[in-house]
Amino acid sequence: MSIFREQVLKGKTAFVTGGGSGIGQGMAERFAQHGAKVMLVGRKQEKLDVAAAVIRSKGGVAATHATDVRDYNGVAAALQSTRDQFGEIDILVCGAAGNFPSPVLGMSANGFKAVIDIDLLGTFNTCRAAYEHLRKPGASVIAISASFAFQPTALQAHVGAAKAGIDILIKTLAIEWGPSGVRCNCITPGPTDETEGMRRLAPDDQARARVERSVPLRRFGTKDELADLALFLGSDAASYITGGIYLCDGGMSLSRPSEWLAH
Repeated sequence: MSIFREQVLKGKTAFVTGGGSGIGQGMAERFAQHGAKVMLVGRKQEKLDVAAAVIRSKGGVAATHATDVRDYNGVAAALQSTRDQFGEIDILVCGAAGNFPSPVLGMSANGFKAVIDIDLLGTFNTCRAAYEHLRKPGASVIAISASFAFQPTALQAHVGAAKAGIDILIKTLAIEWGPSGVRCNCITPGPTDETEGMRRLAPDDQARARVERSVPLRRFGTKDELADLALFLGSDAASYITGGIYLCDGGMSLSRPSEWLAH
């Protein structure tokens, strides 16, 4: 249930990579709930179809385009398809991501590169290809980061490197694209329930309890809480907000450098 009462995105269009599951899907559903037409982008068409069906069952408007964010031309085609169906794009969410827990010495060069390419290169590809389709002024770019970008955590060197790159990329875009009226921000989730990432990082009750103890609020976050933050950043209520890294992590990043994954 959204905390926002009105359809604050009525008439707008959102393009969401990673929109077929997890955090991205939650954001897409929230955007559609508030009147936006939504394009869901991901690698697996079957996941996208299920996510789109959920949105349509609630009266929302959704389309899908299967592609890999590592493929610039594929992303460009998805954006053009969105423009053809819905017009200019108002909200761009870069949510495609990869993760697997591994120490550096247990990680192959290809494994490291895969996460860098999906997260960082994928965010660059999406932003770079999207600029010509963004409505200016007023467009909102939202990238999904992680506290691993600034809080070193065992078994997450690849993700931390990718997300740190995303943070500085988005801040740089805020400077370069600000004169055109395009706002660029990051959302940094904490441990979030019902996501593939946490199923991999905390696969059992014991691991889950360790994570919860590392969060000052002593619980996992929800996709709804992240979706409401994205809704705010994508709406006109955030019209003077750009270049920010917005934490939605229950205070986890305030704790000492976390080693919970290493246990």
